[in-house]
Amino acid sequence: MLSRVADALVPTVGRLSVTADPGAELAPGSIVAANHTSLADPAIVVAALHRFGARPVIMAAAGLWHVPLLGRALAREGHIPVVRGDRRAAAALDIAAEALERGRLVLIYAEGGLPRRRDAAEAAPGTFRSGLARLSERTGAPVIPMGQAGARRITSGSTAKQLVGLVTAPLRRPDLHVHMGTPLELTGDRAVRTAQARTAVTNAWRTAAAHLREPAALTA
Repeated sequence: MLSRVADALVPTVGRLSVTADPGAELAPGSIVAANHTSLADPAIVVAALHRFGARPVIMAAAGLWHVPLLGRALAREGHIPVVRGDRRAAAALDIAAEALERGRLVLIYAEGGLPRRRDAAEAAPGTFRSGLARLSERTGAPVIPMGQAGARRITSGSTAKQLVGLVTAPLRRPDLHVHMGTPLELTGDRAVRTAQARTAVTNAWRTAAAHLREPAALTA
């Protein structure tokens, strides 16, 4: 349901385009790692994945499960709540590993949160947390880097600014772009795996930002 909703909703708030590296594919049992810049980008990434014929299991902040209607939909469809800074976060990795073993795609935001910047500009992904490396180390699943750009043109900044952005987005319909990179096998210890994943996601983001002619893509 979330994939269908995202597919219907995203075109009303922006113009989404999608590209992929030659040979990039969404093999069953893969981890999809995307950069996180805005409250809007999960819907954008899910809509892009739907264009590739994929419906991922999403690892997301547990607070979303308390949102009426959305929380019930997330629980019903088997998405994975992550309680940050709590030992229950390890349980989320257990559930993700089981999903990968069943051949599902698991979408993870390795930055673990949104940037605190208030402007709408693009910037390279921030520091990655260890969860992605731990999941890769445990399961051996390939990692598919995805970069998205443009989501901050819909929602960014203060709460008031985000509400205004969301309300006016259907009139502005900003350009959005998602790029899927070549799958990679992470190797080495967790620090090395984390660095490899961040580099790959940054490269995918840079490609996406370049499609929007964002200056950040040239300087990051």
